Parts: sequence; C-alpha cells; structure tokens
Amino acid sequence: MKIGIFFGGPAREREVSFAGGRTALANLDKGLFEPVLVFVDGRGRFRLVSPEFLQSPSLRDALPQDNSGFSVYDESLAPDALDATLPELRPEQFRNHFDMAFLAMHGPDCEDGAIQGLLEWYKVPYTGPGLLGSAVGINKILQNELIALANGQQKKTATISRDAYEQADKAQFFQSLVDHLGLPIVVKAPHQGSSIGVAIVREADLALFCRSVEQCFFTMSVQPDGWSRLSEWSALSTDEKKELAQKMVSLDSGISFPVVIEQTGDVIKHPADFVTKLDAIARQGQPVSLASLNAEDEVLFEEFITGQEFSCGVIQDDDQIAIALPPTEIYNVTSFDFESKYKLNTTKKRIPVETSLENNRKIQLAVAEVFSRLGINVYSRIDGFLTPAGDVLLHDPNTIPGMSPSSLIFKQMAEIGLNLSNSLTYLIRQSLRERIRTGKDTFHLKHLLALLDAQLAARKANPLPERVVSFGPTDEEFIAAKQQYNDLAASGTVLPSLMYIKSKQESHEIPVNLLFKDTIAELETALSQPRHPLLIETAERARHITERYV
Repeated sequence: MKIGIFFGGPAREREVSFAGGRTALANLDKGLFEPVLVFVDGRGRFRLVSPEFLQSPSLRDALPQDNSGFSVYDESLAPDALDATLPELRPEQFRNHFDMAFLAMHGPDCEDGAIQGLLEWYKVPYTGPGLLGSAVGINKILQNELIALANGQQKKTATISRDAYEQADKAQFFQSLVDHLGLPIVVKAPHQGSSIGVAIVREADLALFCRSVEQCFFTMSVQPDGWSRLSEWSALSTDEKKELAQKMVSLDSGISFPVVIEQTGDVIKHPADFVTKLDAIARQGQPVSLASLNAEDEVLFEEFITGQEFSCGVIQDDDQIAIALPPTEIYNVTSFDFESKYKLNTTKKRIPVETSLENNRKIQLAVAEVFSRLGINVYSRIDGFLTPAGDVLLHDPNTIPGMSPSSLIFKQMAEIGLNLSNSLTYLIRQSLRERIRTGKDTFHLKHLLALLDAQLAARKANPLPERVVSFGPTDEEFIAAKQQYNDLAASGTVLPSLMYIKSKQESHEIPVNLLFKDTIAELETALSQPRHPLLIETAERARHITERYV
C-alpha cells in the first residue's frame, strides 16, 4: 500500500509536523507500506518531495531563501518560489500517487476537519479521527462545554471576542475575571495546538494581562506611549530592528508573518518590509495595531488548576470500544507550554501518574468516556489534571498527537507492547476501518483493509527471522542500539529484539516498553522493579489489539 505522508501545512505547528514527517518516514514498516512524501507548504499547496527534504534540521532550513538576509517561511517568498524545485501535486492527482494519506500535520486546516474533508471529497482515506472528532478537537471553547456535558466536570471558564475586548474597560474586565476565576488565570488561543498561544497571568498586573491577551489574539499594539517594545522602535539600531523583525518570523511566539496593519489593511509578508513599514509608522507617531492574517477572534480564560498534570492516549478496537492507555504524568514544570514541550529538557515525565491505582483507573475511565462521547475515533491524546481531592478534570483532546519518536502517545503504546513501527501500522489499519464506516467508497476501502489484514496474517503464520541487537552498559551504546532496533523494525525484513549485556555474567532481554528509557540508569531501575499493576492490566485489556501487529 502506498502511503502519502502529509507534513508541514499552513498552521503554526508546522515545525513540529516537519519532525513528525521524519518520524513517519523512518518508522513506517517498509515490508507493508511504500512511503510517498507530500510537503504541504504555507499557502496550503501540496508538493511531492524526496526523503532528502526531511534531512534538514528544520523546515525553514529546507525551504529556498531570498537574498534579504532574513530566514523566512514560504509565505514571505514569491508565490512561485517553490515551483522550480518542489513540483505541485493537485488533489485530483492524489490517487495516482498513493492509496492513503498519513496525516502528520497539526493545528488549523490540518486537524480541524479541513484537510480531512478535502481527502474525503477526493475519496482518499486518511489516518486519525474523522470530520466530527477533528472539528471538536480543534476548538477549546466547544471542548470545555462538551466535556462538561459528557462527564459533568466543573471548571470555571470565560471567553471574549476581539471586538468586545477592544471596546471593554481593560482594568474592569481583568478585575471581573479575577473575581470569577481567581489568580493565576490561564489565557488560551482556542484553535492552536502544541501549547502555542497559551499564557498564564499569575499576578494582578494589568499590563501583563493585556500582553497575554494580545499574544493569544495574535495581535500587537504599537503606541507612542504604550508598553510594547515596538513603541521604542525609533530608538533601536538597524541591527536591533532586524533582530526584532526576524524574531517575528517565529511561529511559536509572536504574531508571525504575514501580518496586517489593521488601520490601513496593508499586508506585510516579509520582515524586510516590516522594518520599512515600522520606520514609517514611527515617524507618524500614531497608534497602530498589527494582527496575524490568521489571528484568533476569541480568547478563552480558564481557572488555574492545582494538581498533577497528565496526558493520556486512547485507541480503539474494531468494535469501536475505546481503550485508554496508561496516563503519563508531567511534572517539574510550571506550565507545559511550547518551550517546555519542545525546547527545554527540564520537564519530567513518568508512566503512570504517581498516585493510587484507583486514581489511575479513574483517569483512564474519564478519558475513554470523553473520547467516545465527543465523537472521536481511531486514536487521540487527552490532557488533564488530577486534583488533590482526587477529581479528574480534562481538557484539550488532541486528535493528531505530536509524532516525534519520543512523543507521549508512542511511549504509552509501547506499554501495551507496540513499538514505533507497530504503532504506525495500527494507526493506518484502524483508520482504514473507521473510514469504511462513513459509507464512502466502501468497496475500495474494504479491499485495501483485506489486503493489509492478509499481509499481517501471513506474518503471523510465517514470522520474520529474528535479529538480536545487543548493547553494553553505556548511554551511548543504549542510544545506538535503540536506533538500530527501530531501523530494523521499520525495514519489514526482520523481527528485532534488544539484549542488554550488563556483564559477562548478566544480561537482560529488553521489552518494548523499556525502549523509551533515556539512560542506562533509568533502564536498570526499571528492570529492578516490578511492573506497575495498571500497566499490566492495560496491556491485558489491549491484548486483542496488540496481537494483530506483534
């Protein structure tokens, strides 16, 4: 089966998606699937690329650049800048190149039902939840309401539109939120993922509050006597202006390009043009507001929840029964924002949550119920908090979880015995099964599913030859062995296993769930301890799923 790996996209999470595309390419089972790489550019065009495209350190590094001295994404370049090197693929041509789309994209247009609807129109099956689950999963305001209906949870929230916020008395509005929600206040952009557009206001600081709200609207005020650094634009040196303009390119902070000057409607697509425009604005000395072309129109406010933060994946079987994976606790971090998730190494994680067995089961039950009641299918990751009182409060169902090799969803699937390659095969097969339920192109989809099931059954009847990957007691050897294991698993030619040679007298075969330990010290600690009862019972509950792929 030819699998079109879709990565990139117009959303702010495209760098996360770029890494996810690399993971999918590297770990797709080549004995079952043939990967076809489809880069989705910032304007939403589809482009066939070679594997070399994914070898760049980042998406921005992979894109052609102009001679301006700035590093930019393709929206800042000429509309045809990519055409010479990256041929465009039209949606009506999809089925000529691949049988199924593997979606490794995130955020608006990518996991809100937009790309899913396009693929359904052209009768191309795709991975992940369908239209309903995707639409719900991208809207944090709607999620809160539906989760409360599903499980009765009580969580204080408030929302405001951009127009209402602009007309409001900011001090009075802030005070009303403090009275309603208390401090700290969590401020969220409703349609972003990867914790982009999330701010926490911890003190009764009006200026900080206004900055946080603008950050989540993806707007910026430029006022001669205002708080913004842009208000001091004229005093900056040429290099400082360039540095600030370059920072605005970043998709995970700031409003990013293209931006619009709301008073005039002028659109600025390039940081060099931004410098020129801001120089002119500074000379005029008039208040100006800048906004992303994809600015949010509402902002969500939530009470700050004190408790143990967790993230819990959910998968389903052929009978659409939701099975919650073991929850991962996130600790040693004040807020699990974009920087904590992807740029810092200080955040700690453990499986399951450090609490009673009963509380872990309670988390799983709550997550599985919300997954089913919100119309999500195939798989998802749902975050939440376990409060000191033992209450489970859920938020942010994520319908296309991050797909780096160390992503939480893959660690949790390893706990039921699925390695990276197995997990991707599950995702493809289960997605095919769910697309059949839509009643569209049913005969063709059943044929694809039957072919894949026949291949999986043939492997069970005639197992691949085994290959042992051994390693010694250093972190470097452990890391190299894990990479070799994953490469072999994805080759589709052998069945790898890991053997830890601690000494001449002592060795251990490493189960799949311990592949995600980071160091030898963590590995030895896990080997010396009994397996947590929640992990044992979850693996048993999912055995009928795991056995299909292992």
